[in-house]
Order: sequence, then structure tokens, then C-alpha cells
Amino acid sequence: MTNDTLKKEILERISSYPLVDLLQLKVLSLTDGYCEVAAPRSEKFDGIYDSFHGGVLMTIADITAGMAILTKTGPDMQMATTDMNIRFLAPCLTDVTVEAKVIKFGKTMCPVTADLFDSERQHVAVAQVSYMLLK
Repeated sequence: MTNDTLKKEILERISSYPLVDLLQLKVLSLTDGYCEVAAPRSEKFDGIYDSFHGGVLMTIADITAGMAILTKTGPDMQMATTDMNIRFLAPCLTDVTVEAKVIKFGKTMCPVTADLFDSERQHVAVAQVSYMLLK
């Protein structure tokens, strides 16, 4: 399978996720073990402090991490998030970009790191997400 074919198949799979449409996620880069996604800020996703709600940011990081894994497994892999954590570094008052990188591609467990940046490239959060690959 060529890189272009793999990318197309992954994009087709994720386009079926309702959250991808709801959050208006746009895939900026999709390469081996890496995915970069952008999401526009909308007031409907704000928390009580008029900034991107932390739970929404974690959701975007989780989705992006899953896409990074699909570049290693192919689009048909079934997987489940087993755990995730996030450290917020600054409020996100703009659109957000998430860069997810596979840390280790294991037989069943796959940890991923995700860095979140605002539109000024300020680092607003760092997350780790682990997935179990279900064969």
C-alpha cells in the first residue's frame, strides 16, 4: 500500500467519526507514526473561563493520537483508549493544533504523545494517550 493510498483510507475511516465533523477537525499531516490536526475554536466548546474547554482539548488529542497509530496499523485496526492524561500549560484562546507522535508501537499497547499549540504556537498542553490494539 502506498503512502497516498494509506492516507486516503485513514481519512475515509476518520470521516465517519461524528466528533471529527462536530469539532471540524482538519488533518494537516499524516505520516508514519505521526498526525497533525487543527481544530477551530468555537465558543460552544468553551469552559467557564472563556477558553477552549480542557475536556474538548483532550478529546482532540485522543482522536489525533488514534490517527497517528492508524499510520502504523492501517485503517482497519480496531483499538481502544486505555488511559490518557493531560497537563495544561496555558489557556487556549484561539484555534488549536495537535501534533501526535507514536512513542512505541507494541504488539498490543501503543503509547502516543500529543502536543497542543494555539495559533501563535504557544504550547498550551501536553498529553499522553495509550491505546490497546484489538486484533
